[in-house]
Amino acid sequence: MLKNVLPAILCLWFQTSGGQGLDSLSLKIGIEKPHILATHHFGVFSSRIEQNFKLQPAQTAVLSFNYSSGNNFHPFVEAYFPKDPEVRKQLSQVIWHDRPFNFVDQETTPADYLNIVIDAVIKEFRLNLKVPLARQHELYISLRSYLITNGKYPFSVFTNDEAIEWFHSTLWGGEDPYGRRYYGLNQVNFEYTDRNGRTLTLNNNDFFISGLELNHYYYPAFLRNNAKQLYFNLGTHLGINTSKFNPSIDFGLSVAGIKKLLLDKHKVFQIGVGANVLHKNSINFKETLDLGNNRFLAAIEAHLEYTTYTMKQHFHAFGVNYRIQSRYNALEEADYYKLLGKWQEIKGGWQHGVEKLYRALSDWTFIYTYGHPKFKLSLYFKEDFLVNNAPDFQTGIGLQFPITEK
Repeated sequence: MLKNVLPAILCLWFQTSGGQGLDSLSLKIGIEKPHILATHHFGVFSSRIEQNFKLQPAQTAVLSFNYSSGNNFHPFVEAYFPKDPEVRKQLSQVIWHDRPFNFVDQETTPADYLNIVIDAVIKEFRLNLKVPLARQHELYISLRSYLITNGKYPFSVFTNDEAIEWFHSTLWGGEDPYGRRYYGLNQVNFEYTDRNGRTLTLNNNDFFISGLELNHYYYPAFLRNNAKQLYFNLGTHLGINTSKFNPSIDFGLSVAGIKKLLLDKHKVFQIGVGANVLHKNSINFKETLDLGNNRFLAAIEAHLEYTTYTMKQHFHAFGVNYRIQSRYNALEEADYYKLLGKWQEIKGGWQHGVEKLYRALSDWTFIYTYGHPKFKLSLYFKEDFLVNNAPDFQTGIGLQFPITEK
């Protein structure tokens, strides 16, 4: 489906564009990066901040589309969180998988309880509009939506269960290392009960609009050093979450710096480093699920990009991005929680659905962008080398083009 849609969009743009477009040098004003955030099963319900590695505001309004596909998998696991301080202290002295806690009832053994199972290919669709407001200011609007799928061919060529388990069995990881085959390939099992008893259930082909993000970027002149090719930008972020599971508003701040190295007139190397922090659920409109009891999500990104320009004002950009995000749940709970799951049947990773909520999440993304005077096309794949499985493997594509002239 995507292979048919993209050529149609490009053809329509070439046929209807009355102007000559912008040259690729004008379009390329920093590091090229489509929307590459992970399709995390908690993250899709709230806004998250993606780092901006541009040198200056766009010279024209820019419209872009992003499509991502990520394979998320966590076997069914239950968790108990004892409320008695003395019990917590005792459990903290024992390694997590040997903790002797047996829940009876809330009077005898008071404890919070949750369970989770995640098995789906999550597809993200984003429509983005970038508008220059002034010489040093820019507004970036993003509408995000998601489709829950079983990942069957031909719509999930690289991110379906069969492809991933072929990779594990043939190249790395061993036979069914985390239980996908045990539970069954290419199916949807997406259920979560939080510690307040609220439930989230999604089925195959469920589609929802998750929210709208408003991002303002400021490129201050006093932080710009043209002689050293060093640039900075500051961002303020407002996320309006619209799903029935998390109707809320998030606020955030970001800062990024970019160093540009001119290798020759046709080759450029850029380094970007940035950090951001988001206050989740600053305002709740209704009752929301507990999607992590850390109210602040912080992230650090680093990006390397090499670009080569052609004689026809086109360019090829190759980028590597590393991102690490703070944990979703308060770390101290990991000292005393009791986890239950099918550890004998699955052996490896049966506890990940809860355990990974207490660990920082990181991933590496490899990006290629082709720049044309009238559009830019980006392809990427994302790998989780720490086996967060949220997602395990993700691919994506981004298309952007100017909608006004300079």
